[in-house]
Amino acid sequence: MNDRRVTASVLIIGNEILSGRTQDLNLQYIAQHLNTRGVVVSEAHVIPDVHTTIVNSVNDARRRHDYVLTTGGIGPTHDDITAECVAAAFNLPLVVDATIEKRIRSRPAPPDIMENRLRMARIPKGAELIDNLTGGPPGFSIENVYVMAGIPSVLQAMLPTIDFDGGSIIRSCSVTAYMGESEISRELGTIQEQYGSGIDLGSYPFNRDGRFGTTLVMRGTDTNQLSNMLEDVKQAIRNRGQEPGEVSYDWDRS
Repeated sequence: MNDRRVTASVLIIGNEILSGRTQDLNLQYIAQHLNTRGVVVSEAHVIPDVHTTIVNSVNDARRRHDYVLTTGGIGPTHDDITAECVAAAFNLPLVVDATIEKRIRSRPAPPDIMENRLRMARIPKGAELIDNLTGGPPGFSIENVYVMAGIPSVLQAMLPTIDFDGGSIIRSCSVTAYMGESEISRELGTIQEQYGSGIDLGSYPFNRDGRFGTTLVMRGTDTNQLSNMLEDVKQAIRNRGQEPGEVSYDWDRS
């Protein structure tokens, strides 16, 4: 592990996501998993099954981030073009991987269906496989780009098998306040400025049992600074005539 900020970009590929027919269920899982490995998802994009768009997005993201993770578009149908697009991004030929082919052929199917399934055995030449703990076809990686399935259960069987070289783990703490964001926004701005970019301070409104309030969340790598900021936020709430509500930490304080 290193102390620098390690970032990832997530590319969610699929017309079905953009059309609203399918809801993305992968981003939250990816972000939470990477956070435990010291990798921050600093951006995510939903892009269509368009060759030029995928190629350009992959090339842009891999130059600016330590890791690029793609989901979707590696299935057996004609519009599953992610593999060929990633190959094009690296100027590599698309080849049939013998290991994936063997796994696919182990499940008998009529010739036409088998032909379609074998599309999932195509990977860029020289790519490494990402294991699929469901027993289905693996994903693949090349340099800092990791290509995985869009089906949540399959992605969740692939992602934990990847060994990420992350930085310091991002921790968080929070406090609730039964007041609107606008009532305390000036104080929050001052506190954020005081602590700088090392900690992110965010506010998230809620409605519980007919009462409106705000959850104030602090995220950073230094738990001492986080604890100090939390105390400052709690005091800001008191200065506005309210008592801080529920406080939570995602690290062991014992």
